[in-house]
Order: sequence, then structure tokens, then C-alpha cells
Amino acid sequence: MSASPFPYRILIVEDEPSLRELGTMLLVAQGYEVRGAEDGFEGLAALKQSLPDIIISDLQMPNMNGFEFLSVVRRRFPTIRVIVISGEFSGLSVPQSVLADAFFPKGGYNAKELFQKIIDLLHELPTRPKIGKPSHAAVWVKNDRGTIAVTCSECLRTFPVTSVTKGVNETECDFCSSTVRFEIIGEHKAFKVPENLVSPAG
Repeated sequence: MSASPFPYRILIVEDEPSLRELGTMLLVAQGYEVRGAEDGFEGLAALKQSLPDIIISDLQMPNMNGFEFLSVVRRRFPTIRVIVISGEFSGLSVPQSVLADAFFPKGGYNAKELFQKIIDLLHELPTRPKIGKPSHAAVWVKNDRGTIAVTCSECLRTFPVTSVTKGVNETECDFCSSTVRFEIIGEHKAFKVPENLVSPAG
């Protein structure tokens, strides 16, 4: 790695704790600042706190899989470099359906190859444009982990919301950056909402 005034940040999104911990340990030993997330929802929450220079992501994960997570990243943060490590595909070329800059099949690469790819991507000039947005209506839902998720009225993507209150809420879409207003009706503690839906607030 070339000299830098601060460590490069890497976000690992992987639902297998042992793989996530091993990856973190190896990358920290290389001088990187590393954060882990167990699925796409946690990955989005991590992006809200601090943006990484590189994302390393699995594809098959619960709650929000890697395909949807990476579509958020490409739409909102097109300059962040992405490496996918997954057993879904074989070969080293990036599969057509995967929004990533590099791909490694699980068990089909060594740490030295990964380290070199990270260095290569950190030195590439990011040139991807930000993707535009379509338009539709919004509702809110609660996933099986109890996370409140909002479906954007502009791009129809669903993303987690870390804090809500009873009544009208406003947040920024993780996908297209548009403002989404939604209303929570019922007891905030249990999020008891008739038919698990609320109408858009505007």
C-alpha cells in the first residue's frame, strides 16, 4: 500500500461470522481500517456512519442480499469500489448480474490475490456517474428482525430506518437520495400498524 495520511477503510458484508472475522483480521494486519456487517441492512447502516474506500461483499445473505445491497451502493455511492466474494459463480471475471469491480469465488483465491486487487482498485480513478431515479408510491414494512424499513416513493427500493416516531417521519432514501415522508400509526414500541401498512404522508 502507498503511504496515506489515514488508513483506507474497508467494509466487509458477510453473514458467516467466521469468514467476516477472518477477513477483518487479515485486512487489519495489512493496515486497513475494517468494519463488518452481517447483511445488506447492516451494510447500509454502516454506510450512513462512514463511507469506506472499498466494500467486500457476499451475495447470498438474509434480510437484504448482496445483489440488492450493491444496487444501493452503485446508485448512491458510484465511486466506492466493490469486490464480491461468493460461491454463486465460478471464474474470476465479474458476472454480468453483479454490480462489482472485481469478483472472487469462495475458496478459489488466496489472500495475496485479494490484497493486490484491493491495491489496484484503490489506485483506479472512479468515473461512474450517479444513476437517475424513477417515480412511484411508498409504504413502510417491518422485516423479520424487527427493523423498520421504508419503500421509497421515487425508486421503489426498500431500505432500513434506524429511528422512527409515531406520526409523520421524514428520511433520505438510501438508493436515490430523494426525501421520503411516511407515517407510523399505532404504538411506537410494538409498531402495531393495521395490515402492516401505512399510507404515504405526502
